[in-house]
Amino acid sequence: MNTIRTVCVYCASSMKIPVVYFEAAAELGRLLGERGLRVVNGAGNVGLMRALTDATLEAGGTVTGVIPRFMVENGWCHGGLTETIVTETMHERKRRMLEMADAVIALPGGCGTLEELLEAITWKQLGLFPNPIVILNTKRYFDPLLEFFTRAVGECFMRERHMRLWAVASTPERAVELIHTLPPWEASLRR
Repeated sequence: MNTIRTVCVYCASSMKIPVVYFEAAAELGRLLGERGLRVVNGAGNVGLMRALTDATLEAGGTVTGVIPRFMVENGWCHGGLTETIVTETMHERKRRMLEMADAVIALPGGCGTLEELLEAITWKQLGLFPNPIVILNTKRYFDPLLEFFTRAVGECFMRERHMRLWAVASTPERAVELIHTLPPWEASLRR
C-alpha cells in the first residue's frame, strides 16, 4: 500500500462541458477530502477545478493551488484555497505541483490537462516521478489517447512496459483505490 498524503489532480477549467464531468470531479474531491488527503491543483476558480476544490474543502480536506502570477492578475484564482502558491511561469507551476505530489489523477480536460498528464508520464518514464498516475476515464473521454498509446507501442515509439506508467479508472472510487495500490515504478525500467 502506498503512503499517499498529497494528490495532484489535473482537470479542465471549462464551464461548457456536460454535467457528468462536474459530478465526477466533485465525487473525487469528496473522496479525497474525506480521507484527509491534500489536493494540489491549478488553483482555478471555474470548471472542474472549482468543483473538485469545493468538494474537497466541504469534505474536510485541504487544497493547495499553484498558479502563475498572470492568472492571479486576471482573476482566475479560487479565493477559498487552503494555500495558494504563486509562480512566475507555467513551467514552474507544473514542476511545483509534481514535486509536491505522492500521486497524480487526471480528469478530462483540454490541451493544458493533456500537457500536464503527458509531462507526468514522461517524468515517470525517466525515473523522476515514481509515484502512481491514474487516468480517470469518465464517459470514456480518454479512449482516443489510450488508443494512441497502444499505436505508439505497436509502431515501436514506446515500449510495451511503458503502458504500466499509468492506470485507468472509470470511477472516482476506483481512481482513489488505485493511487493506494499501484506498485512503485522502478527507475531501472527507463533503459
